[in-house]
Parts: sequence; C-alpha cells; structure tokens
Amino acid sequence: MSYLETNYIAQFLTRRWKSFYFFLIAALVSFNVNAQLASYSTNSKQAIKKYEEALHFYNSKKDIEAIEALQSSIRKDTSFIEAHMLLATVYEGLGKNNEAIVAYKNSFAIKPAAFPYNYFACAKLELKSCNYNDAIVHFERYLTFKGLDAKRKKEVQKYLADCRFSIEAMKHPVPFNPVNMGEGVNSKFPEYYFSFTIDMKNLIFTRQIDDPQSMFGHHEDFFMSTFRDEKWQPAVQLDPPLNTKDNEGAPSMSADGRIVFFTACQREDGKGGCDIYLSSYSADNKWSKPVNLGSPVNTGVWESQPSFSSDGKTLYFSRRVITNGQQNSDIFYSVFRDDYTWSAPLPLSDTINTPGNEESVFVHPDNQTLYFSSDGHEGLGGLDIYISRRLEDGRWGVPVNLGYPINTCENENSLVVSADGKKAYFASSRKEGYGDLDLYVFDLYKEAQPILTSFVKAKVIDEVTTLPLSARFEIIDVETGKIVVSNVTDKIKGEFLACLPAGKNYLLNVSKEGYLFYSDNFDCTKATDTQKAFTVTASLKKITPGATVVLNNIFFDIDKFDLKSESYPELQKLISFLSTNPTIKIEIGGHTDNTGDKLKNQKLSENRALSVLNYLVLKGIDKGRLSFRGYGDSQPLADNNTEEGRASNRRTAFIVK
Repeated sequence: MSYLETNYIAQFLTRRWKSFYFFLIAALVSFNVNAQLASYSTNSKQAIKKYEEALHFYNSKKDIEAIEALQSSIRKDTSFIEAHMLLATVYEGLGKNNEAIVAYKNSFAIKPAAFPYNYFACAKLELKSCNYNDAIVHFERYLTFKGLDAKRKKEVQKYLADCRFSIEAMKHPVPFNPVNMGEGVNSKFPEYYFSFTIDMKNLIFTRQIDDPQSMFGHHEDFFMSTFRDEKWQPAVQLDPPLNTKDNEGAPSMSADGRIVFFTACQREDGKGGCDIYLSSYSADNKWSKPVNLGSPVNTGVWESQPSFSSDGKTLYFSRRVITNGQQNSDIFYSVFRDDYTWSAPLPLSDTINTPGNEESVFVHPDNQTLYFSSDGHEGLGGLDIYISRRLEDGRWGVPVNLGYPINTCENENSLVVSADGKKAYFASSRKEGYGDLDLYVFDLYKEAQPILTSFVKAKVIDEVTTLPLSARFEIIDVETGKIVVSNVTDKIKGEFLACLPAGKNYLLNVSKEGYLFYSDNFDCTKATDTQKAFTVTASLKKITPGATVVLNNIFFDIDKFDLKSESYPELQKLISFLSTNPTIKIEIGGHTDNTGDKLKNQKLSENRALSVLNYLVLKGIDKGRLSFRGYGDSQPLADNNTEEGRASNRRTAFIVK
C-alpha cells in the first residue's frame, strides 16, 4: 500500500468513525434527558424508515445510497434533526466538507441547543474549508454549553487561535509563485517525497507507478533526475536492490549523494509498521541492498520521513508517540557516533514538538535551519510548514509559520529548500500539472530563507600515483574550534561535498593512515563566497623522510610570533599525527615573503617556528622529536610580486626527518 493511500485511508477511517461516534454520543446525551434512546425527533414513519435505511447503508459503507435515503427522509420531514446530522457525517466522511457544513447548519436552525457537539464538528469543517469567520462563531457558541471538560476547552481555544491567526495571515500574504519542475521530473503518475544532493545537481524522488501484481494496482519506486543544460533531464527508475516489488519512499540523500536513507513499511526485517533503511552507492556503481537501521532508531512503532544533516552526523525523523492517551507524531534525532553506531533517539524539545503532529522534517544543508510540518502550532488549519533556527546554545528556536499562501487550510508538508536558500520545492496537485501530484519550485522569500552558505567540493588523491584515496576529513570552525563536518571521502572517487555556512572561516584537514595530513582553509566571510563552491584537490604524501606539509592554518599577527588562538585546531591535528606516529621526528620551518628587512624576516621566521615547537612541547610532545628553523624569504613557493603570492610564501611547514 502506498504512503498516500495509507495516510488517506487512516485519515478517512478516523474521520468517519470518530465523527459518527460523536454523533451517537451527542444523540445519547440529548435523548436520555427527554425520552427513550430509540425515540426520534420526528413522528413521520416514512422519514424514520428512510433514515433507518440510510443507517444500514452507512454501516455497510454504501455512502451514496445513504445520502439518497437521507435526502428522501428529510423531504418527508425537513425538521428531522437526526437525518441532517447523519447526512453531515456521511458528507464529512466523503470529504465533501461544504455539503457537511450546510447539513450541520440546517440542524442548528431546527433546534439550536439540541446537540452541542454539532457546533464543534461544524466549526472544524469550516476551519478546514478556510471559512475562518464562521468557524469562530461556531467554536465560541460551542464554548457556551455547560459540561465541557478542560481538555475539550483547550482544544477549542487552539482552534480559535488558528482561526484568528489565519485571518491576519491572509491579510498579509507572502510571495509565492510555484512553477512546475517540468516533464523531466513529473509524469502522469504522482511524484512526491524527494531529496537533492547538496550541489542541487541530482534529485531522487518517489513515484507511484502502475503495478498489476500489487493488490492496489500500483506501488512506489525511486526515480532520479540530473540537472544538466539548464533543465532537469528525464528521470530514470533506479535499479534493484534499492527499488523492490514493495514500496520505497521519503528519501534523504547525504550531501554527496552516495548514501540514501528512506522509509519502507511491513518488510520481513522490519521492527514495526514503518522503519528507516539505508543504502549506499557501492564500488560497482550500484546501490547496495538496503539495510534496516535497527535499534535504537527503529522500534515497534512508526518511524518515517528521515532527513540527514549535511555534517554527516545527525539523522532527524518522525516517530509515532502517545501523548496523554492520544497518538501523534514527534520529531526525533539520532547521532552517528565515532564507533559507527547510532545514539538512542531523543525528541526535539517542546519548542518544536507539540501534542499535535510534527512531521516532514527537513534540516537545511547549513545545519542551522529546520523546516517541518505541524498541526500543533498556531496555523491556518491542518498541517502547516514552519521554520526554526538554531540558537547559539544549540537549541532550536521558536518556530515561525511560513505564512499564507504557502500554508492554507489544507495540509502542507514535504518542503525542501535549495542549498543556496533561494528556492523551495514541494509536491502539489494543481490543474496545470502533468498528472496527480507533481513537484514544484518557487522563490523562497528572504525572511524564510536559511543562512547564506557555500560548499566545498574536494578530491583526495595519492600525490605520486594520483589515484583517489578514501580518507577522513574534518572541516573546523576556526573561531570556535568546533568540528563542523567530519566524515570519510567516497571510496570510489575519493570525493566529498560539504556545506559551509557563511560568515565564518573554516579549516580543512584530511588524514589517512600511512600518509601525512593535508590542510587548507576557506574564508566564507564575503557575500561572494556564497555564489561559488570551493574546489580542492588534496594530494596526500606518504610518510617518507624529506616529505613536507604546509600548515595552512597557523596564524600570527603582522610582524608578531605569538600564536593566534585560531591556530590551535591545526596544531591539535599535528599533535594527533605525532601521537599516532610516535617514531617520527619533524623539523618545523618558518617562512616569510620578501617585503621588509631580510634580517628581521629571518628572525621573525625563526621565532614563529619556535612558537610552534614550544606549543607542541607544552601539549606533551617529546622535545627530542622536534627541531625548528627559520628560512626567512629564501624558499618562496609563489611570485612575491603579487599579494596572493606573498600570502602563500608567509607560511609554517614541517619536514619529516
């Protein structure tokens, strides 16, 4: 069964039986006061006969016949209130909200105070239909009745807040002009639940296709489209074992597109109704057999809609929970630890999660901005899309509704935002589409955009053979010393992609056993840095005598030799290298450009090299393994006639002895 069908049927049954349940309860409470349970508000035997026929049809799930019988009953006696109420219930179950509202209003006109719950049921439908003013009237009328418990009053107050919020939101619409992504992506079949690589060049999405072998006549598979020549190329159905005869959906790709997390339900290796699985792009250019993430991520309940952070560490997803005896979904997260295991998932704080439903989570590549859907926060009715930004202490801030008309009284979810933050993507069934659900793109207004980002594309190779290497890399925030991204390069091509939030300086370290480490840095403080990717080829040298490594992230003030604190992450990498290779001895060399006095430059280069040596000794490295030397401007790497060249020549390096 497809996710769409599962959700639709679940909602339909819940709506149908809950509505009828409340109808019966309301009728029971009212009639117990005045008469026997079997009595009706009409004396017309013909009206009663048609009504009871309608009840039989309704219980047999023959809704059309039930409607015809009820309409006939009402023609026999227009004041037959029970017939109007059941008619409203049947219409609601069919999703014909406007007709249901009319039926409820007809019941009010007959006997306004007979069935208080009708006001609540009618107001909820009006909220779902964007009739906010009418909904307010009927919610407030419902609150005037005695006997309502605190839980119900709280629920009504939430709906009233939604109505008032919606009226104001519609007075101040946000920019929204969705455009179909085209025939390369969309088809006559439904397309939904999708994910991009960080460079926005590859799109993987779910498509519901015909399948005569399925009991439903169709199933879900993954398709992929590549952006080339300024358009999305025709989507290709992915091969087994990623796609199976069963349903696969809700994908989330890693930044480089080499790993995909997704949801599958009712599989033999499953732990509950729906679980999260992982597949990776293998050495033979095929997707590996999907693996259930297992405990503690998956449990006996529903886990779905994963979103994997660009730092390669955190998996966000939705999980079914029970709150105050009521089933709903919350957003959880699990961290991939250094021992290659997942931490026990924790729910996001109640700033994000509510007693309602939170789902369709998407963590932006900046790792600082969260988009998700919820019906528990103040909104326009149903599921709305919200944005939350990470605070300085790491917590997620108060969510902000994306506004109207991005959000409406319908359910909105599955928003994905491009790496540069300027475009947003979603699935929608619109008249101009190619079929059922299509994927659309629109310009995301500035206030709802994530922080500016760039990204680094790197390839790691052996300096001598130029063959790609699988190596560990880290990208570190120079100011804080915190690791922003830590992962391993692709095993096949030795490549990686990583997102860099703007406004900061970063250092890159690449390391592999048997090799000297590589370092580089990226200045993302300029606005232009968000318009391009940093491209790096990291050539690793094997550990041999005479091999040299430039420490690109050792910093001094002009004409000073005191180490700046921004140098500490790089020095820690050097300490780790020396600790891992305890027999290696190194010479630390200081270098300057050719500006200024040569003797002064010579002395400055010596002092800078000595500062590095002293720091290493202070941190526990045996002084007998270390030596230092100042080279002044005697060994330039680049032309001293340019500022860029002079900057390259002002450096600290070490030589393996």
